[in-house]
Parts: sequence; structure tokens; C-alpha cells
Amino acid sequence: MIPKRYTLQANGIRQFVVEAGDGPPVILLHGFPETNYAWRFQIPVLAERYRVIAPDLRGYGETDKPAAGYDKRTMARDIVELMRALDIPKVALVGHDRGARVATRFAKDHPHLVDRLVVMDNVPTRIVARDLNAAIAKSYWFFLFHLVPDLPEALIAGREHIWLRHFFSDWTFDPSAISGEAFDTYVRAYQAPGAVRGAMADYRANAEDLAQDRTDADVKIACPVLSLWGNDFHAVGKLFDMAKVWAEMADDLVTVPIPDCGHLPQEERPAVVNTLLLDFLAPWKG
Repeated sequence: MIPKRYTLQANGIRQFVVEAGDGPPVILLHGFPETNYAWRFQIPVLAERYRVIAPDLRGYGETDKPAAGYDKRTMARDIVELMRALDIPKVALVGHDRGARVATRFAKDHPHLVDRLVVMDNVPTRIVARDLNAAIAKSYWFFLFHLVPDLPEALIAGREHIWLRHFFSDWTFDPSAISGEAFDTYVRAYQAPGAVRGAMADYRANAEDLAQDRTDADVKIACPVLSLWGNDFHAVGKLFDMAKVWAEMADDLVTVPIPDCGHLPQEERPAVVNTLLLDFLAPWKG
């Protein structure tokens, strides 16, 4: 099955989408430092049962990179309007890393539009800020670095491969897991005009994201939630009690640590992730 690749206007930006399959709709939201290419191992498997839609988020990949709109409420609205453009009334939503932040905000702001939610290797913004200490700051140094206006873009320009190599090596159980064609694909994506700025803008919305999260901190996600993470990632599975973290966010909850895995479960352990996704998504009939 060859996926369709297209762009459409939704929420005032041009969004790039990879789509495959028929059936109940499932939307996949990638994280940093990736694009929708991160889902290359999931799309063909899920497409055997579902209509799979994988957009590049605002600021990433081939989607527009406007100057504003990177708070997670606006980015969630990007997905709402994408659904409207595609005539999709309700979805199962899967988000990794930054995409999980968008997906979590989506589930809180638009509970009637989501049947079930998967969050992958993500500690919610509010909890990172609340629990911040020296150990967390050391692992989350890039959160702070990316907040600095203009400097990251200036230092990274022409060195995108060095910047990305650090993350893909440091964040994986096997430091060579993202290499060859996969690594080159990501490097090309972040060499595009505005790409680094777009990713930085996502992080620079942190204060607004935090304010949004604090406003409805006591509201739990209404739909069933699967939280999975790499058991061996120093900034998530090794640093937080993830079952406890997500129990704060949802009552109807399944939590699964993935052994021998870092921050990128869908790329590092795709067979395990695909099985977990198929099992969790099985009740979703559209």
C-alpha cells in the first residue's frame, strides 16, 4: 500500500499529510526532533485496519512555519480543522513527545472529538515544571536552551547534523538506531528554511502551554488512555514514575514501559509499539 501525500489548508496554515488505509480514522502526531516520517513503521501496519493520517505539525517538516500559534491549544485546533477539512467527526489520537502535548491538549479541549488517546514517552508540561529540580534540569537542558531567542538558530545553522546526531544518539537505547537514510531524512528536513525556527517556536510556547495546563489541571482526560514509554530513557522512564504521572492525567489508563528502548519507541521498537497500538485501538470502530 502506497500512502497518499498531500497538502491542505486548515486553521489558516498549509498542512502536509501522509495518509493510508480505510476504516476508523487514527491520527498520528510526531514529536521533536522528527516529522511525520517518524511513523513510517506504523503507517503500513495500522493502515490494514484504519484510515491513518499523519500530519507534520505546525512548524515542522513540510507544514507551514508561521511566526505564531505554537501554544498547544492552537496546535490542537490545527488538528481539529484538519479533521473538519477531511470530514472526520471523531478520531483515535496517537501522539509522541511534542505531539503528545498537542494530543493531550486536544483531548482536554475537545473531548467529544476523541475516542481514545495514546501518549508516547511524554511527561506533561505542567508536571515537568512542577517537579523541576537539578536532575530534571540536566536532562531537560534543551527545553531551556531552545527558549533563548535567536541563539539556537544561529548556532545550529549549517550544523543541523551535529545537533540532530546528539539527540538521536543520546535519546536512544542503541545510539545507532537512527542512522543512514533515516538520519539523512531528518537532517534534510531541518536544513529547510525556517525548520529550526519552527521547532524552537514550539518550545518557546512553554509559558503559554503551562498556563493552559494549570487552568484545567484538575480535569482528567475523559477517554481511555494508553501511556507507553522507553524504559531506558534517562529523561522519562529513568527520571519519572510514569505510571504515577499519568494517573494524575487520566482514570481510564493503561501504562506500558518498553524495555531496551529510549525516547523513540515507534522507531526503536516498532514491532512492540505496533502490537500495543493494535490492541489498544481494537475497540475503536469509527
